[in-house]
Amino acid sequence: MIRTAVVAAVAGHLPPRVVTNHDLALRFDTTDTWIRTRTGIARRHHVDPGTTTSDLAAEAGRRALENAGEEQADLVVVATTTPDRPCPATAPTVATKLGLTGVAAYDVSAVCTGFLYALHAAAGAVQTGFARRALVIGAETFSTLLDPADRTTGVIFGDGAGAVLLRAGESGELGALESMRLGSDGTMADLITVRGSRGAARAQGGTGPDDPYFRMQGTPVFMAAVRHMAQSTRSVLDDVGWSVEDVDHLIGHQANTRILRAVAEKLDLPVQRALVNIDRVGNTAAASIPLAMADGHSTGVLRKGDRIVLTAFGGGATWGAAALTWPDLPAL
Repeated sequence: MIRTAVVAAVAGHLPPRVVTNHDLALRFDTTDTWIRTRTGIARRHHVDPGTTTSDLAAEAGRRALENAGEEQADLVVVATTTPDRPCPATAPTVATKLGLTGVAAYDVSAVCTGFLYALHAAAGAVQTGFARRALVIGAETFSTLLDPADRTTGVIFGDGAGAVLLRAGESGELGALESMRLGSDGTMADLITVRGSRGAARAQGGTGPDDPYFRMQGTPVFMAAVRHMAQSTRSVLDDVGWSVEDVDHLIGHQANTRILRAVAEKLDLPVQRALVNIDRVGNTAAASIPLAMADGHSTGVLRKGDRIVLTAFGGGATWGAAALTWPDLPAL
């Protein structure tokens, strides 16, 4: 059999502070109805001052290791758009907080597709024998990037972390990552951006706008997300020989419910098979897929033997998908 990476555990962690739509209506010209109608979100979690992305990531990672009955991992990969600092990477800090000092650790930045990119990298490390166990974490404190005057983004995003522990296994067993597809298109770089420190402008000898906040062009992002999430899903289905009817659950990046519904409709997949938890956690960017996986497992929605497709679209632009059959994991 072919050596491959197998899902051994999932876990999630949300900061304790809950921000409801009614809370946001006190800050923005909006209502609970307006937010629910356009995004499907009822509440989200935000970090308190002093809580970092590495704090959230370490807690999710700790829970994943605990759920698997493990204390060690050979590799830690953290997908995030909100690292503790621009330099150094956040993953070594996370590894140290987990007592894993000395293991390989690095960050992946692909915005909302970040978890799938990190999963692909970690799976490759397992397949080549570099690691027997790899901890893959998506973690975000996206509330720290939001413009306090921008209603459009201010109601969408939440903070949190999700983690998946991969172990070495064999192709065909439950939990094995059977196919992964990734893609990008730099011509869409300005659709989702944080200009921040003006690196490109400085390189050209200018100053440019110094904008520290997250910006998104909603309509073109919606259209591109639906197209590429559906296409990448079809690609992995072709790889593994599944039909759309074979898919028990589509776990898409939780951008908003309209995108999730549109992707399902484009695939001719019954919309009830698209797993949704954005109503309770908001858009948590790179953390959204592992948080949804952990939520689906803890609620019993995801069952042993279910055929699962993960898919996402994010800044860059980037996109991707993965296929696996849900393993027999310990109850959370």
